[in-house]
Amino acid sequence: MTKQIVSSTNFLILFQALLIMAIPHLPSFASASYEEANALLKWKATLEIPNNSLLSSWISLPINSSGSIPCTSWFGVVCHDDWSIQRLNLSSSGLTGTLHRFPFPFLHSLTHFDMSVNKFFGPIPPEIKLLSKLMYLDFSMNKFSCVIPHEIGSLHQLTILCLHANNISGSIPSSFGNLTSLNVLYLQRNQLSGPIPIELGNLKSLTDLVVSENEISGSIPSSLGNLSSLNILYMYGNRLSGHIPIELGNLKSLTDLEVSENQISGSIPSSLGNLSSLNTLYMWGNRLSGHIPIELGNLKSLTHLAVNTNQLSGSIPSSLGNLSNLQNLYLNENKLSGSIPQELGNLSLYELHMGTNKLYGHLPEKLCHGLKLQNLTVHDNQLTGPIPIDLRNCVTLRMVSFRRNQFNGDVSQSFGVYQNLFYLDLSHNKFHGQLSKNLSRCKNLTSLVMAYNDISGSIPQEFGNSTQLQRLDLSSNRMTGQIPKEFGKMKRMLKLSLADNQLSGIIPPELGSCELLEVLDLSTNRLNGSIPRSIGQWKHIYSLNLSNNKLSDKIPSNIGKLVQLAELDLSHNMLKKGIPPEVQSLKNLQKMNLSHNLLSGFIPNALTSLPSGIDIDMSYNELTGPIPHCANFMNAHLQGNLGLCGNNKGLKLCASQITKKEKGPFHHTLILVIIFSLIGTTLLGLLTYGFIACRQKKKNSPHIPLDEEDGNYFSVTNFDGRVVYDDILKATNDFDEAYRIGTGGYGTVYKAELQPNNVVAVKKLHSSSENDDHNGFLNEVRTLTNIRHRNIVKLYGYCSHARHSFLLYEYLENGSVGSILRDNLLAKELNWLRRVNIVKGIANGLAYMHHDSTPPIIHRDISIANILLDCDYEARISDFGTSKLLKLDSSNWTAIAGTYGYIAPELAYTMVATEKCDVYSFGIVALEVIMGKHPGELPTLSADFLVLANVGDSRIPLPSPHLEKQVNLVLNLSRGCLNSNPHERSTMRQVSNLLMKVLL
Repeated sequence: MTKQIVSSTNFLILFQALLIMAIPHLPSFASASYEEANALLKWKATLEIPNNSLLSSWISLPINSSGSIPCTSWFGVVCHDDWSIQRLNLSSSGLTGTLHRFPFPFLHSLTHFDMSVNKFFGPIPPEIKLLSKLMYLDFSMNKFSCVIPHEIGSLHQLTILCLHANNISGSIPSSFGNLTSLNVLYLQRNQLSGPIPIELGNLKSLTDLVVSENEISGSIPSSLGNLSSLNILYMYGNRLSGHIPIELGNLKSLTDLEVSENQISGSIPSSLGNLSSLNTLYMWGNRLSGHIPIELGNLKSLTHLAVNTNQLSGSIPSSLGNLSNLQNLYLNENKLSGSIPQELGNLSLYELHMGTNKLYGHLPEKLCHGLKLQNLTVHDNQLTGPIPIDLRNCVTLRMVSFRRNQFNGDVSQSFGVYQNLFYLDLSHNKFHGQLSKNLSRCKNLTSLVMAYNDISGSIPQEFGNSTQLQRLDLSSNRMTGQIPKEFGKMKRMLKLSLADNQLSGIIPPELGSCELLEVLDLSTNRLNGSIPRSIGQWKHIYSLNLSNNKLSDKIPSNIGKLVQLAELDLSHNMLKKGIPPEVQSLKNLQKMNLSHNLLSGFIPNALTSLPSGIDIDMSYNELTGPIPHCANFMNAHLQGNLGLCGNNKGLKLCASQITKKEKGPFHHTLILVIIFSLIGTTLLGLLTYGFIACRQKKKNSPHIPLDEEDGNYFSVTNFDGRVVYDDILKATNDFDEAYRIGTGGYGTVYKAELQPNNVVAVKKLHSSSENDDHNGFLNEVRTLTNIRHRNIVKLYGYCSHARHSFLLYEYLENGSVGSILRDNLLAKELNWLRRVNIVKGIANGLAYMHHDSTPPIIHRDISIANILLDCDYEARISDFGTSKLLKLDSSNWTAIAGTYGYIAPELAYTMVATEKCDVYSFGIVALEVIMGKHPGELPTLSADFLVLANVGDSRIPLPSPHLEKQVNLVLNLSRGCLNSNPHERSTMRQVSNLLMKVLL
């Protein structure tokens, strides 16, 4: 008992002694923490911080304050026991600034540093090496630029390094090979170039290596085969070349390997068959050749295999039938041949894509194993035989494409009822029999294409119950009977083609109820009767072909309501009477064929108002009289009209033209004298009037700037107004048409090369665009010229002269997204990755305008025509000459502005413009970028409908599953922007942040 008391006493004495020894050190702890806190406050003063930021908790400390204050009350700060700062987490705080004045020397105890999802810019300073205890560093999703400092390689305790989604350039430092503790390295979505350093092979602890979506070149280092702990290796979307190293087969822990969208050549190494843990193998979009290794059949854990869009040849290995966990198999767009192995029928696939090869033979009987198959595409091969009976019971099917093969069999017996099916393409085969009513019971079917087969019988009237159907193509078959009037119930129909059949009867007037129609082709049938007046309801149609039928009576005047019509073909019918003058309203017309009819009377002079360059064919009718005086009819096909006359090849001259030709030179001289006299008198009067009006204007306009009043020049640019004005006139040859690159409602745009390699876009304003509040307009221009954002076209300024006023913009090489999407060849340049990045760029630009500009900027005319692309296909929002700087509660728009098809619905009745109007327009544009066309009426765009496989642009190949998820995210986000209630729409900040976080 005594020993216990003595022991307790000794312990108490020892504790007191230790406490006394510790007390002198407390002020030094507090002092160190105080210095760190004050250093952070000085850095905070250099930042742009949003209102209501949590950084408001960072308050100045009194001199005698406790060093624990930052550790207990400052947002994002966590301290060690000695009050020195251990962690700094400012993620997603809306901060803008640089690291130039960050207190690296003071934060020597920092272990975790997270500034992700902000707007920090400029370089990462080399002083970061002073944070020698750093274990976690995340600067992702900012705007950091310049090169990665090689000093980061001295942070030997780093386990996590995330620099992705910035603007960082240069090469990956070889010093990263010293980070032997590193587990995660994320460098994707930057502008990195050069090779992958072989030194990365030293990082034996690395589990995730992601360098995708950069400009990295060279070959894949074989040293990466040393990374024995690696789980994820993403190198897709670069410029890698050379062969795939066989050493990658050593990565036994690897679960995901993606090298898609590079320039890799050579064969697929058989050593990849050793990757027993692999779940995903994406190698599509390269230049791989040779055979598919049979060893890939050893990858029992594999769920996704994509080697499509390469140059692979030979047969499909039957060993792939051993991949019992495989869900998605992409072999399309190669040079594969032979039959499809029956062993593939053992797989529980969700997706099977083998289109565009040289495959032949029958499909495996058990394709629908386990009732899981959803997407099946084997188009553009040489496959034969009937559809496997097993497929009839595959109720999970969503998308099926058998086009351009040699399949046969009775089409009525080949398919069942599929509740999830939305796309079915059987075109260009040898199917026969009659259409099955089962297809009308597929309630989600939106696209049904069965053209170029041998299908006979009539069209079941039950097809009218397919109210989700948007595309129906039954052309080039042997179908008979009438067009069911029940088709009028298909309100969402966009493209209807029944051409080249043996259909008879009238065109049902009920078709007018399909008000969303864009394409209608009923040509080469036996249709009779008149063209129904209900066609006037097709406000969106751009192609109408009713040729080669037996239609009679006159062309209805309602045809003038088809204002979007680009191609009209009514040839080879029995149409009578005159051409309706209402055709002059078809301002988008490019081709009009009325040939081989019984049309009579004069060609209406009203047709001279049609746009120039139209291909017109009115040959072989009974037209009479002189042809209209315009270029369109000088080059038109008009032969076979015996009563026509005029200046056209094959026509006789009119009597008046013959008389004019016979007049002597005196007659012409007299006319010229009279004309010049009249012109002289008129000019004198105009000059006198202009002089008086000018003096009166000066008297009544005392607020015009002096330099504009005296010298007739005014400039809001970085250049002298007179110099800019003269240079622009010289560079455009006084605004010659040859330099015109676009026309809008507010002005005409010209390309002007002021100096070598100094090209600008010049918007010459229409006189009607002059702003009543001139000073307000100039202040607006001054504000807009200060905008700096990578996704907004730079406005250089404004230049005014008595003759011309124009805005100067940055010139973008690739033009507008709209012009590219309208061109089938150019549209193929916009692959899925570029399209996703375009949408992301638009979102970032609008988020800046709405949330980061003071005051906020509302564009009010976001459309596909106002999104321009630079040489790298990065999106820039343009046309700020029509913007307004508004406060959020402002309603100073007194008239609806914008482009038809993109205007928010509430603007029509509220006349109040908010940023939510831009959000709605963005939603339309995002859909149009993915669909390759305007989405039409929005009620048709349900959540089930808006998936890539349903609405994606068919002109480009289907993406990998990885990219497909990104595209579907864009589609889902667009729906949130199109809510009819503006208050329930997403904000552009929300859209931009979500795209930045998810699209890595």
